[in-house]
Amino acid sequence: MEMLDQCNQLVKCFRMVRDRFDESDIHNVRIRLIRSRNSGERQYDLPVMSEIAALIVGDFNIESSDRDIIVENRSLGLQRINGTHPSFMALQYPLLFPYGEDGYMLGIPYRNLNGSNSRKRESITMREYYAYRLQQRFHEGKTLLLGRRLFQQFIVDAYTSIEEERLQWVRFNKKKLRSELYFGLKDAVLRGDTDPITVGKRIVLPSSFTGSPRYMVQNYQDAMAICRWAGYPDLFLTFTCNPKWPEINHSLEFIEGLKYEDRPDIVARVFKIKLDELLHDLRHKSHFGRVIAIVYTIEFQKRGLPHAHILLFLDPKDKCPSPTDIDGIIMAEIPDPDEDPVANEAVKQFMMHGPCGSANPKSPCMMNGKCTKHFPKRFYEETTIDEEGFPVYRRRNDGKTIEKNGILLDNRYVVPYNVDLLVKYQSHLNYINKGSDRATVVVEENLPNIGSNGQQTDIVVDETKAYLDCRYISASESCWRIFEFPIQFRYPPVERLNFHLEDEHPIIYPENTSLDNVLNIPGIEEKKFTEWMKTNEAFEDARELTYAEFPTKWVWHSNDKQWQRRKSKYCIGRVYYAHPSSGERFYLRMLLNIVKGPRNFKELRTINDVTYPTYKEAYYALGLLDDDKEWHDSLIEASSWASGQQLRQLFVTMLLFCEVANPLSLWESNWKLITEDILNRQRRILQFQELILSDDQLRNYGLYEIEQILQQYGRSLRDYPQMPQPNMDLIQNGNRLIQEEMSYDVSSLKREHEILISGLNNEQRIIYNSIMEAVATERGGMFFVYGHGGTGKTYLYRTILSGIRSKGKIALAVASSGIAALLLPGGRTAHSRFHIPINVNDDSTCDIKQRTQAAELLSKTSIILWDEAPMAHRNCFEAVDRTLRDILQRGDFRQILPVVRKGRREDIVQSSISKSYLWNDCNVFKLQTNMRLLQNSMSGIETSSIKDFSEWILKIGNGELGEGDGDYNISIPSDLIIQPSENPMQDIIDNTYPGLENKYTDPSYLQDRAILAPTNEVVEELNDYVVSSLNGEVHEYLSSDSICKASSNVPDQDLLYTVEFLNTLRFPGLPNHKLTLKIGLPVMLLRNLNQNEGLCNGTRLIITRLATWVIEAEIITGTNIGKRVFIPRITLSPSDSKWPFVLKRRQFPISVCFAMTINKSQGQSLKHVGVYLPKPVFSDEIEKKSETKNIVYKEVFTHL
Repeated sequence: MEMLDQCNQLVKCFRMVRDRFDESDIHNVRIRLIRSRNSGERQYDLPVMSEIAALIVGDFNIESSDRDIIVENRSLGLQRINGTHPSFMALQYPLLFPYGEDGYMLGIPYRNLNGSNSRKRESITMREYYAYRLQQRFHEGKTLLLGRRLFQQFIVDAYTSIEEERLQWVRFNKKKLRSELYFGLKDAVLRGDTDPITVGKRIVLPSSFTGSPRYMVQNYQDAMAICRWAGYPDLFLTFTCNPKWPEINHSLEFIEGLKYEDRPDIVARVFKIKLDELLHDLRHKSHFGRVIAIVYTIEFQKRGLPHAHILLFLDPKDKCPSPTDIDGIIMAEIPDPDEDPVANEAVKQFMMHGPCGSANPKSPCMMNGKCTKHFPKRFYEETTIDEEGFPVYRRRNDGKTIEKNGILLDNRYVVPYNVDLLVKYQSHLNYINKGSDRATVVVEENLPNIGSNGQQTDIVVDETKAYLDCRYISASESCWRIFEFPIQFRYPPVERLNFHLEDEHPIIYPENTSLDNVLNIPGIEEKKFTEWMKTNEAFEDARELTYAEFPTKWVWHSNDKQWQRRKSKYCIGRVYYAHPSSGERFYLRMLLNIVKGPRNFKELRTINDVTYPTYKEAYYALGLLDDDKEWHDSLIEASSWASGQQLRQLFVTMLLFCEVANPLSLWESNWKLITEDILNRQRRILQFQELILSDDQLRNYGLYEIEQILQQYGRSLRDYPQMPQPNMDLIQNGNRLIQEEMSYDVSSLKREHEILISGLNNEQRIIYNSIMEAVATERGGMFFVYGHGGTGKTYLYRTILSGIRSKGKIALAVASSGIAALLLPGGRTAHSRFHIPINVNDDSTCDIKQRTQAAELLSKTSIILWDEAPMAHRNCFEAVDRTLRDILQRGDFRQILPVVRKGRREDIVQSSISKSYLWNDCNVFKLQTNMRLLQNSMSGIETSSIKDFSEWILKIGNGELGEGDGDYNISIPSDLIIQPSENPMQDIIDNTYPGLENKYTDPSYLQDRAILAPTNEVVEELNDYVVSSLNGEVHEYLSSDSICKASSNVPDQDLLYTVEFLNTLRFPGLPNHKLTLKIGLPVMLLRNLNQNEGLCNGTRLIITRLATWVIEAEIITGTNIGKRVFIPRITLSPSDSKWPFVLKRRQFPISVCFAMTINKSQGQSLKHVGVYLPKPVFSDEIEKKSETKNIVYKEVFTHL
C-alpha cells in the first residue's frame, strides 16, 4: 500500500476502497446464481467451474448502454467519470496498474507496421487496444498477465466496455440518421416539406452489431438458406477445448505458477488454431467425404472453455445412408486396450458419460432422478436407422469396461465418437443444441445478526430478494470477442438480397441533409434488387434464374453497384424475410423465390401470360395462397366437364378434407352448378318432362344428395352448423349404412356363389364350411386363415362374402391397407369402418357411439372379414374387440409386420396380432396348396418354373434358406437379376416397362406393372427420371404450406420456419411441394377420399385431364377400374413428425407411381415387377451383386 501511496497519483487524489470499508454505512450484499425453474432451458444452467464473469441485467441494449461510474475524490467528493476515460482501468484495477498509467483513450493514432496509414480511419478502436494489451511480449512487464482472477475480471470488464462503446456510437448516430422510402422522400419534396427532421424514422440496432437480435435472426436465416440448398445436415459435431493440450501447457511455462484458467487469452487462441485445423481436415482433406456446406457456432456454456457446434453437409455421393457406412466413421464402443491403447485412453478421458444415475445422483445431467442425456443407453448388436433417419449406434455387450470415479462403465455409457479425430485432437466430440448463455441470480442482503454467543453472523432475509434475468459473460467469451474471432461461420457464403415494392426502397440519410440533396445523390435509385432486373433485361441467360438463385452465377459489386458474372467460388442467395402480415411485401418476396428472370415489376406479377394487378393475386394464381377462393374456382373449373353428381362429390370432398373456412358461402355461391342435373334427373325418375322445380326445391334436392354422400363417411350436414339442412321428408327412413350393405343384387350373388363354391379345393372347403356354420348357428368365433401367396385366400373370401350376402345378411369386408381394401367387394379400410384411432395403445377404443348408425350396422353384421391382418397392430384388434366378438381375419405373416416407430425386433413382434390376448381364442386354418400351379393353360415347363419360384419365395418367407434366427444373406437366381450397365436406372425401367414411350397412356399396360424400391427417396428419383424422359406438356403444381397455429407454442414461428423452408420438407405419405405431372401418367392416391368410389390410399389412376384447380383421372386398380374421378387439392398433415410443429400442406394428394415403395406394394396385384436396390437395404453391405440380406422374425410363427 505504501508503494501505491507513493507512486500512484490516482491513489493520492481519490479515496481508497479500504477507506470505505472502514465506514459503518456499508450494505453487505451477495449475488447467488440459481438454476432455472424450467429444466429444459439449458441457457440457465449453473456454471460447472469457478470463473470470473459479468452479469448484465437483461442484455446489452441500445437504451441502457451507459455504466454509472462514480469515484470519490478526497477533497471534491463524488465524481462521475466516463468509461472511455484514460484513467478508468487504472482506477478500477490499481494492483494491475500500480503506477496509474493511462489506458484506452479516444484518438489513439492508427498506423500500419510499415508506418503508412492506408486505412481511412485515423485512430484505433477500443477493441484493437485491448487485443493489443492482452498479448504476451518478452520485453514487457507481465503484471497484467500475472493477475490471475483479477486478470479475468479485467478481461470481462474490457469486453463490456467495448460493447458499451459500440452501443453509444449507435445511439449517438442513430439520432442523426433517418430512414425513409424513396417515394416517401419524393412526396415530401413535392409537398414542400424539405426538413429532414420531420420525415422518416430513426434506425434501430443493426444486424451488423454482433449478438444483437437482428444479428442472430439474420445468421439463423443464412443457415436455413444453406439447409434449403444442401438438404438436411449429415453430421453433427461438437468440438470442445481441452485445457490439457500441450500447446496450452507450453505457453503457460513462460510464466511460472499459472494454470489454464488464469490465461483465458491463451485458451481462446489455441482453440481457434485447433478449430481451423479441424475445419481444414473436414473441408479440404474430406475426412468424412466431400463437404459441400458447413456451419458452426461458438459457445462457452458457463464452463470456462469454448466449444464449437459444427454441422456438415456432405456431397450426395458421400453420404452415409446405411448402418455399415455409419459404422465406418462413428463408434459407440470402448476400443480394445491391447489393440489400440491410444484410442482406449482417449475414450476413457473424453468420451465416457457420467457416472450418473444411482451411482452419482448429483451429476449435472441428472434431473428428477433421471439422466437428461438418456444414459445408460441400451445394448445393440448392430447399428440401425430409425424411421426418422437417426442412427441407433452399435453397442455390443462385449464385456469391455472403463473405470471412472470408482464406477465401472460399459458400452452403454460411451458418447459416439470418430476414432481418428478423437486420437488426433484429444478432445470431446458430441452434439448439443442450446440457446445463448444466461443466468438467473438472486441479490440477497446480508444483515448482521448477533448470536447468543455475542458473535456476529449473517442471516438471509427473504423479503429483500430480487430475482434478475442476466446476460452471463465469462472471461473465455470476452477473450474470444476481443480477439474478434468469429462466433459463427458458414460455407458457402450467403448473399443477402434486399427487395422492395416499386419506388419504395429505403434510403438512409443524415438528419441535417436537405431532402433535395438526398434525391440528387448519384445512384440513389441503383439497388441490388433493381439492378437484378436490369441485368435480366440485358442478358438472356440471366432470365433462367430466380432472384434467390441469381448469386450462384452472378456477383454483386457494391462499389460499382452492378451485377457481374461469377468467375469462381460459389454463393447462395437468400431474400430477406418479410412477415405474412406485411401485405404486398410478403407476396412479392414469395414471388421472388419462384418467378425467373423478370425485367420489371410488372413481369413479377405476370403468371402464365396473365398480368395481375397485385402481387397477392399473382401469388394466388400459382396456387400458393390459403383461402376459400380456391374452392370456388375449383367448382367453377370442374363444372365445364364434370357431371352434377361428380360436382357434389367434389363439394363433399372439400367439406371433409379441405378445411373450408365458410362452407355456407361456398354452397350459396355454387349451388346452381351443383344442382344443374337434378331437374333432368327428377323428370326422368317421374317420367314427367314438363316438371318445373323452384330454386328452393332444387336447393333442397341438392342438400339431400350431399347429405347422402356425407353419410357414406359417417358424417352429416349437421356437423357443419353454417350449412342449411335438407327437408327431412325427402330423406329415406332407416339407417343409410345398413341400406348400403343390403343393396347388393342377391340373385346375381347367388349365381356367383354357385360358381365359386364349385371351385373350392379340400383345404378351402373345410375352412368355408367351418365359417359358414359359425355364422348360421350364430355361435360366433374368431378365425385366422393363414397361407402364402397363390394358395387361394382371395378366392376363398370372395366365396364367403358372396355366400353370406346372397342370403340377405350383412358381411363387412375390411383391410389393413387401402390397397387391399380395393380388392374386396365393398371393401373399406379397417380404420375408416371402425373409426380406429391413428395412434393406438393398450387402452384405445373405437370412436363408435351407442345408438349411432355405425353402432346399429355393427350390431346387425353377421361376419367381418379383415384382410392383411398381420400388417395391423394388435391394439387395433383389441380396440375393435371391445365392440365386436365375431371377426374373420386372413393374411400371411411372411408379409410386412406392423410398423413400430423406433421399435426393436422384440417390439415389432410383440405388436403382432399373434401376441394379442385374442389369439388364444382364435381358430387358425392353413392354406398350403398353390392354386396357380393347377391352371390347365400352362405347359409343363411353365408349371415347373412357377413351382420352383414359389417354393423359393416360400422358403425366403419362412427363413429356411439360411441358418440362425432368420438373419442371413441369400443368393438371388441369375435369371432374376438384371445385369446393370452404366445406367442401372434405365435398365430397370426398360425391363419393367418395355416400349414405355409408346404405351404409357394405356391403362391395361400400366395396371399390372411397377418398380419396387426400399425408400421414398429412391422411388422419387426413379419417377422423376421416367417423367422427364416422356413426351407431353409439363404441368407444375406448387403446394401452399403453413404451420398449424394450434400445434406449436414456439414464438415467432413464421420467422423461424419460413414458407420456402416448409416447401423443402418431405414426409412419408404426403405429396411434395412441387408436383410435375403430364397427361397419361400413372399416379397413386395418398389419402382415402371416397372408398365407395374406389378412392383409397394406394389407388392407382391415370391422369386424363390437368386443370388449374382440379385433376381428372381414371381408376386402373381395384373394383372400380375405368371410373373417372375428380381430385381437388386438399389440406394434408403428417401423422407423425420430428418437427416441433404440424405442417399443413394444401396439394393434390397424389404421387407419380411408375415406382413405389415395397411397403406400398402390399396388396397390389402385379404381373410385371422390377425390384431396384441401388444401395444395401439392411445393415451389412452387399459384397456380391447376387446376394442380399433376408431378415425373418420367426417368433411370429409361434402357435400357428
